[in-house]
Amino acid sequence: MAAGTINTAPTGTPSAVKATLASAYVDLRDQGWAQQYLPDLMEQEAEVFGNRTISGFLAQVGAEEAMSSDQVLWSEQGRLHIQGTGAFTGAGSAAAGKITTVGTTNVRVGDTIVLTGLVGTGAGVTTKCYVTTVDAANAFFNAVPYNAANLDTAYDVDDTVTFFVYGSEYTKGVTGRLEGLEPSFVSLENKPVIIKDLYEVSGSDASAIGWIEVSGEDGQNGYLWYLKASGDTMSRFADYCEMTCIEGELAAGGSGAAGANLGGTEGLFAAITSRGNVMDGGFDFNDAASDSLDTFDLMLKRFDSQGAIEENMMFLNRQVSLSIDDMLASMNSYGGSGTSYGVFNNSEDMALNLGFTGFRRGSYDFYKSDWKYLNDAATRGSISNDVDGVIVPAGVSSVYDQMLGKNMKRPFLHVRYRASQTESRKMKTWVTGSVGAATSDLDAMEVNYLSERCLVTQGANNFFLLKGNELS
Repeated sequence: MAAGTINTAPTGTPSAVKATLASAYVDLRDQGWAQQYLPDLMEQEAEVFGNRTISGFLAQVGAEEAMSSDQVLWSEQGRLHIQGTGAFTGAGSAAAGKITTVGTTNVRVGDTIVLTGLVGTGAGVTTKCYVTTVDAANAFFNAVPYNAANLDTAYDVDDTVTFFVYGSEYTKGVTGRLEGLEPSFVSLENKPVIIKDLYEVSGSDASAIGWIEVSGEDGQNGYLWYLKASGDTMSRFADYCEMTCIEGELAAGGSGAAGANLGGTEGLFAAITSRGNVMDGGFDFNDAASDSLDTFDLMLKRFDSQGAIEENMMFLNRQVSLSIDDMLASMNSYGGSGTSYGVFNNSEDMALNLGFTGFRRGSYDFYKSDWKYLNDAATRGSISNDVDGVIVPAGVSSVYDQMLGKNMKRPFLHVRYRASQTESRKMKTWVTGSVGAATSDLDAMEVNYLSERCLVTQGANNFFLLKGNELS
């Protein structure tokens, strides 16, 4: 046979059934090597990445609720007691020390305060004082010490100080308070963003029916036609909806996004960074067990200073999760007081089925789980020394909903999506084009996906973001 020619007469005889008969064997070499590019079609898709979806975090820790406006507003209580920071700026009149405050202060004349130096010569020095005058317009007050002639003996000018009010004192026969004190609160807001995606297949490709055996992301098995790609698009879009609530950033004034009329939205990481607790490089669990436990206890002290919520869920990357396991194993007991599964009705089976393991330290229960989003090489798993985990309080919080005008109990994390009686934008999908039910002259089928949503992070002061751990 001449080189480059093709023998069109097959050497085998076709068989009516799938059988390994010598007469039904076709050798490509007899057909000519020009056909060596013909593919060997393997009808089963190779699952080389396992389950590729990363969504599910918000489903475990939050809830979803409809909203009908472009904004969600809520109020959170402020601290009950009065505390602040400032600078000692020297002695004022009548040997009183002058404290210039950072921002506004609710200190009043007659208050008794605990004054402590933070930075400077007087760092660590604590003095009990009585407030004599307050100048709110210029953000300073004067105070005299109980146990010294004046504050110059304790602090130098420009020393940074902190203070809190512990009571008041008045002499006999004088008038009482001259001004009241309004309870403090914080008004917060977030806005939803519109998320879109599209899957498209031409009419010609749609008519060329090809089957492939697949396993879907939700565990379904069987043969699918070209819509397998549509299913992948849907799974990816669901991930985008969750990732937007996790990674979203509000567009600040003057930023490029704001200049393009984009508002952004406040995601979980941004909310914790702005209003919560960020442990940046402070939790290196590769140290000795005692050192690791000490760093863990630093976090418990921060819990005490915030809401002191007893039950918390930890979502960690693989390295930090294993390091905590090693730390707990070295203690020869999970926290020294047994394993707890309180948030799961104290059922170990329920906790383990959800991928959680529980332990107790001090008065706090922790439920630890690996977070695939932080491990996946196509998402946060591709970034080292950035976000290593989050700690989310369990249960619900009570806040004042300014849209409804009443107190509501909601999970600390919940998703708000736009919806009304006639339109729900929680997760919309529709088909356009000329394939199937024709809606336009486009020779293709387009599957459209849309959602409009945002995340509400209530009580962010009780959340922790673990960042930059040097884990080798």
